[in-house]
Amino acid sequence: MFKSTLQALNTALLTFVISLGVSFFFGPSLALWLALLFLALIILTGIFFDIIGTSVTAAKEAPFHAMAADKVKGSKQAIYLIRRADRVANFCNDVIGDIAGTISGVLVAGIVLTLIREHSFLKERFLSPFAVALVAAMTVGGKALAKSYAISRANDVVFLVGKILSFLKVADFNPKRTKKKAKPNSRKVKSSK
Repeated sequence: MFKSTLQALNTALLTFVISLGVSFFFGPSLALWLALLFLALIILTGIFFDIIGTSVTAAKEAPFHAMAADKVKGSKQAIYLIRRADRVANFCNDVIGDIAGTISGVLVAGIVLTLIREHSFLKERFLSPFAVALVAAMTVGGKALAKSYAISRANDVVFLVGKILSFLKVADFNPKRTKKKAKPNSRKVKSSK
């Protein structure tokens, strides 16, 4: 219970810091095209991580064991991700998804204010709901399309992520994670009869 509460607080703090940073960064001096570009990148990031989160829950572990036996790069990482599918899916779909949603909301608000300031004929009453609805439709529609791809190509997606993690050498991905125990003295004492 304490661990999950701490993780939730860390996620909330991270979201707060990122959103605050984005709010300051996207001030009135920032070009509109750059804000739109960053918004598109945030939406795509949310969709990309949603693909990963869905794929790890649908992927099959067995094909990666043969690859790991042949020492194919990324196969151990793929096994590691599949065995921790619940945590990976939670991080990718929920944590990253929520952060992307929060940041895109901040960006939409900044873009709407910039458009109203630059074009006086635009009314916030109509522009703001339209912009929010458009971003929501792009995000939800993109994720809906991505989910079917993620399920049908789950092993390919997980293997690609495994290759990226292998290339970046993010961590030691050992699927077994077992420590070798010290063997007891195996010499048998001969009983004298």
